[in-house]
Amino acid sequence: MITRIYSIIVGSIGIISCSTLVGSKDTAKPESATKITDGQQVSVSQLYNDTCSKCHGVNAEGGGGGTKSLINFDKYDQKWDKPFFDTIKNGAPNMGMEAYGQTMSEKAIWALVVHLRELQAKGLRAQFGSPKPSGGVYSSKRHNFRIETILDQSQGLKTPWAIDWLPDGKMLVTNLPGTMFIAEGSKVIGKIEGLPATATIGQGGLMDVAVHPDYANNGWIYIAYAEPKADDPKAGLTKIVRGKLKFTGKNAQWTGQQTVFEADQQFYTSAGIHFGSRIVFDGKGHVFFVVGERGGNMLAQELGNPFGKIYRTNEDGSIPADNPFAKQPGPKHVGAIWSYGHRNPQGLVIDLAGNLWDTEHAPRGGDEVNMIAKGSNYGWPVICFGINYNDSPFQVPWPTASQKMSMPTFRWLPSIGACGLDVVRGNAFPQWKGDLVAGGLSGQNVDRIRVSGDKLVEREELIQGMGRVRDVMTGPDGNIYVVLNQPDIVIRLAPAK
Repeated sequence: MITRIYSIIVGSIGIISCSTLVGSKDTAKPESATKITDGQQVSVSQLYNDTCSKCHGVNAEGGGGGTKSLINFDKYDQKWDKPFFDTIKNGAPNMGMEAYGQTMSEKAIWALVVHLRELQAKGLRAQFGSPKPSGGVYSSKRHNFRIETILDQSQGLKTPWAIDWLPDGKMLVTNLPGTMFIAEGSKVIGKIEGLPATATIGQGGLMDVAVHPDYANNGWIYIAYAEPKADDPKAGLTKIVRGKLKFTGKNAQWTGQQTVFEADQQFYTSAGIHFGSRIVFDGKGHVFFVVGERGGNMLAQELGNPFGKIYRTNEDGSIPADNPFAKQPGPKHVGAIWSYGHRNPQGLVIDLAGNLWDTEHAPRGGDEVNMIAKGSNYGWPVICFGINYNDSPFQVPWPTASQKMSMPTFRWLPSIGACGLDVVRGNAFPQWKGDLVAGGLSGQNVDRIRVSGDKLVEREELIQGMGRVRDVMTGPDGNIYVVLNQPDIVIRLAPAK
């Protein structure tokens, strides 16, 4: 089996050459063409086929004009993003390739890079496939493991969204339509009654659950859900509350609910996308959580709007005095903002060194892994590594000198639909300890990501193609638990004996 490791490697910079499309006697010079401007509608796929495929191949396989295949793991590494962009923009005269910056906007040029990345991903998957077991054992770079099914659809799971554990080992499982189950071992044994009503709007419903680290003493459980608007049940917004469980036999009643975070009702919307919602504790009396930008794009850049933000409050919902915007006037959510310029983070974790990380959705291409810093702007939608879903250019991924925006540690091209994030802890996988494990909905993958500070060291795909990954959690036993949709099951990665 071939293990997929993507490392940051310092090496020589290669070029994309094109000797028959431009710079040859039988083709048009770039300056003779109509310039593709930012406002012009253009199909990126068609632009590539018309401009690049004659040399680089319709599938980036090379061949025309002596070009080499770009379907290899080194050229797929993110270190080539800027060199690819610069070569298309500025040309490679010694290879007969003129500067397309004369005839294309920078957004169109970056869109060609995104399309190339899509071709590379497709070609590499066709060539090497997905991780497969041998005798039930999966081989990875640092550990071998098995996959076990813990809960399946026969247990009543319906779009399971998140899991967490009580100190006695019982697992809590949220379902998007608004239910929460209690599981023990490989069986659902009970249900939690009395949960708040949820607005099941598109991607919204009952989402994250997080058991307080000191639950044994305080009994608090936190949940994130789409709360219906008071005067319109078809509109809603992410709300964070905490409550306690009163057990009666194997079932439990949700009691003593307290609001941790809610935005003003004026911001509740019928948009069915990008609710965010993940919840983590820092062990210092604070809780972090997410509200996605609900399709509002530039609203993520406005502090006066709650969309597209990561928040930090005290565990009771009060605002810490050292929050970056604690003293700024505006709606009640402003003081709780920790960072902004996010699209839809659906992964959030604090690593073993105390750093806050998110994974978040971009549009078509460019999902991100970010180390989150106090008060920072993460750029959406001003900068982006992706393109529009309709195959048209969107933005370029690098800020200008005047734009104070933070860049991701890693970006997925193409998108994986990033969802679910945790850090490996415990003794089950000692060679993975401290690594991030990140899931993907559309990618149907779980990646292991090793970082040093805010720099990527390696990335490895552990599983792929088993279902849409909704949540990834390290369990009390140190094993890696994965919540899947389609099928609606919970699986576990356990060390191979």
